[in-house]
Amino acid sequence: MKNETVQKFAPFILLLIVAILALFVPQLPGFQGDATTYSGADISWILVATALVFIMTPGLAFFYGGMVHRKNIISTMIKSIVSAGIVSVIWISFGYSLSFGESIHGIIGNPMTHLFFKGVVNGAPTLQGGTAMTIPLLLFAMFQLMFAIITPGLVVGAVAERIKFTSYILFIVLFIILVYAPLAHWSWHPNGFLLKMGALDFAGGTVVHISAGCAALAGAIVLKSRRSKLEQQEIPPANIPYVLIGTGLLWFGWFGFNAGSALGANSLAINAFATTNTAAAAAGLAWMFFDVLKGRKPSVLGFCIGAVVGLVAITPAAGFVGIPQSIFIGMIAAIISNVASHVFKLSRVDDTLDVFPCHGIGGMVGMLMTGIFASKSVNAAGADGLFYGNPSFFFIQLKAMLIVVFYSFTVSFLIFKLISIIMPLRVTEEDEELGLDATQHDEKYGRNPLKA
Repeated sequence: MKNETVQKFAPFILLLIVAILALFVPQLPGFQGDATTYSGADISWILVATALVFIMTPGLAFFYGGMVHRKNIISTMIKSIVSAGIVSVIWISFGYSLSFGESIHGIIGNPMTHLFFKGVVNGAPTLQGGTAMTIPLLLFAMFQLMFAIITPGLVVGAVAERIKFTSYILFIVLFIILVYAPLAHWSWHPNGFLLKMGALDFAGGTVVHISAGCAALAGAIVLKSRRSKLEQQEIPPANIPYVLIGTGLLWFGWFGFNAGSALGANSLAINAFATTNTAAAAAGLAWMFFDVLKGRKPSVLGFCIGAVVGLVAITPAAGFVGIPQSIFIGMIAAIISNVASHVFKLSRVDDTLDVFPCHGIGGMVGMLMTGIFASKSVNAAGADGLFYGNPSFFFIQLKAMLIVVFYSFTVSFLIFKLISIIMPLRVTEEDEELGLDATQHDEKYGRNPLKA
């Protein structure tokens, strides 16, 4: 009873403490730059790109919500969308500082550097050890926030239909602090050790997709299988039009995700925009046609899943590879993820919506494809890959990928184990049978509020 009381009051009390502390943070004017500091075009584009990345989170909610059982639609969607609230508060408080604050040996940022955005609102647009940006530091911080928001939301698909909502909220908090922030620092901070090593991740193949995919695998293992899988029940998607809407929003938002990572309205952003669309198109077709080869009929679900896999795979490569090569990247990623998805369905691991095969493996394929097809002719700040006579870069990508896989899986596994000790991680069998919409949220998909 005492433990239940703590679980009930702790989240609100913690938020109240943060809100009160924020009152005592001094208000400072924004950094005043002139035309030699900022580019109006770059600011305009990154503002739009930031909004585009945000729309991916409700898009993900629709994408996942349409694929689960009807009785779990709302519970699945809220777990993705609530990340926008939790991560935003953490990011402003100290999360941004952990990711992009003063580097501590290339491993993590000093949490005090930008506590409550100190030095961000009124800071010059430069990261420690990096070159000056043409956008305000505050805009860069908000753009990066949108990446942090969607990453734990991706994990939802693997643990859907059986994880407690309160336990998942605690997972989001611990994941952002212990997994996402270190990986963002390693890969994107100018002094991060993976970046210093020469590893390239244009828009989040390691930071977002491999980390989320490995966390998803860890969560599925710790939570164990749903009753429906153990009993080999076939659960049809609740709402395929939701999946289609979600795919459209994700595809649309991904232009900001990848092209926005150029951090300017420039030719690199255009290339990333084009490679993003091309890889998604090729992967959607490849997944659908590959299903046909296996004796299935072409499906909306197949095309949508394939397109998302293509978007995942091109993410680390978008600003380093050419447009023609993105066709191959999308196609090969879709085929590999399709096979992996089939293998996982036959295994004991119950990854509800194939998050690891699609995001984890898709991100790994993208990192390795970057190591193969990256070209300095596309991005002079990048590197030539294996296909262009530089095998050493491929092995750097491989090494970075293995480091991220090991770290994100291990730490995420420990996070889920820790949560299971602190509080129940999984709902009761009765709640699972009734559905999480009703038992966790007292809401029901399709209920008429006038008759409730």
